[in-house]
Amino acid sequence: MSEPHRLSNRVARELDNRENQLWLSPVSIWETLLLLRKNRIRIQDDFAIWIAGAISKTPLIEAPLTFDVARALTTVSLPHSDPADIFLVASAMVFDLTLVTADRNLVHAPGISVLAN
Repeated sequence: MSEPHRLSNRVARELDNRENQLWLSPVSIWETLLLLRKNRIRIQDDFAIWIAGAISKTPLIEAPLTFDVARALTTVSLPHSDPADIFLVASAMVFDLTLVTADRNLVHAPGISVLAN
């Protein structure tokens, strides 16, 4: 397996800044589970235990999948059709969030603020 992804200095600063709220979409948790099932990542514990522990260590706000997010899906324009990416961009639009990502397909997503890692 490849070396773990490290945070850029700017991303680390923004995540440590107590003035910033940290949001997490359930879509990101689902994507993590898919990566685990494809053996693209490894974790020590059972997934449910691992995710519960990870969430409990960081004060996060859940970015819910709302009707407004579903409506915003129609306005998302990406050069690819990954459903998870479309949901994440729509969530960022609806909740006026900055998307932190290392995904090259999302770094230049139109209509939202993106912080590349």
